[in-house]
Amino acid sequence: MARFDRYMLSQLFTLFGFFSLVLVLIYWINRAVRLFDQLIADGQSAWVFLEFTALTLPQIIRIVVPLAAFAAATYVTNRMATESELTVVQATGFSAFRLARPVLVFGLIVAGMMMVLTHYLAPTSSARLADRSAEVADNMTARLLTEGQFSNPATGITLYIREITPAGELLDIFLSDNRLDDQNITYTANRAYLVRGNDGPQLVMIDGMLQTLETDSQRLFTTTFADFAYDIGALIATTDGRNRSVAELMTWELLSPTPALEEETGRSAAALIVAGHDRSDQALLATVAALIGFATLLTGGFSRFGVWRQIITAVFLLILVKVLESIGASIARENPAFWPLVYLPVFGGGLIVWGLLFSACRPALFKRRAKLSGVEV
Repeated sequence: MARFDRYMLSQLFTLFGFFSLVLVLIYWINRAVRLFDQLIADGQSAWVFLEFTALTLPQIIRIVVPLAAFAAATYVTNRMATESELTVVQATGFSAFRLARPVLVFGLIVAGMMMVLTHYLAPTSSARLADRSAEVADNMTARLLTEGQFSNPATGITLYIREITPAGELLDIFLSDNRLDDQNITYTANRAYLVRGNDGPQLVMIDGMLQTLETDSQRLFTTTFADFAYDIGALIATTDGRNRSVAELMTWELLSPTPALEEETGRSAAALIVAGHDRSDQALLATVAALIGFATLLTGGFSRFGVWRQIITAVFLLILVKVLESIGASIARENPAFWPLVYLPVFGGGLIVWGLLFSACRPALFKRRAKLSGVEV
């Protein structure tokens, strides 16, 4: 590899790492705030919060890597053009296609990283995250046993526990059940225990009182008890036998869907095949994004107003590529035989890059045409 290629690759990867870090932090913080409100409010520990946020990272990285590749290629090209480095290299005889070689190598390396991410890391982390979410949802200790604050484990149910001893004893229990329209039932107890019975988890309250208020007549009935078992199994939604989502499936499963998999995911065979090929398409789009950012800026000459027009054009071309992606995926979902159309944005983006580099090699061609049409250039 030529010295210029190594120099440009080093610049691209340096900026790629910087933009990736910034974008991942932005997406991660946004996701972490929502997870914090959800998990910490339900009584989960900080370790569970850190585990959940770590498991969301592969999906976040999968989103930001193409954007970071585009931003790195755009920034490096703009800087090298501003400092006349590209002009010097072009003066030695390098064509636009030759200048694009390090950007192509950079894009292919990023695409290889994306392949590992989309085909293995992202589905593996999604499956683990779904399993841990199911465990947390089924964890009645986290859902119900939060000391010192009122909680609502189900609609119409309010629970308060003053203290939980290291031995698992619950002290000073308040439980309000307002699910019935004609009655409001309140349980209070000095202590209680959470046990598992044959019919599900039971909250056994010791030395307490039951108060029943009839809402129509406003009559209050009180009953003291030495011990009372309250069935809380209905308050906890179990997730036994949950169905996997498309994000949890490995690519080989998506590319060869079975009737059982279609029933489990609720997706057609065509939709599953498209989802499998879309993972490779997303990886290759990172290469296309980098090349579009480079080639678009290469077509613009020097201007005292900067290269904002070329940057806007590059963004517009990326939007056009995403439109091609939507069109190809929509057609492929109708018929599994049309799955090659999933890669329509890759081929379309490649044609756009070739056209931009071709115009960069022959800038006088368009000026000559403009003069022939009577337009002053």
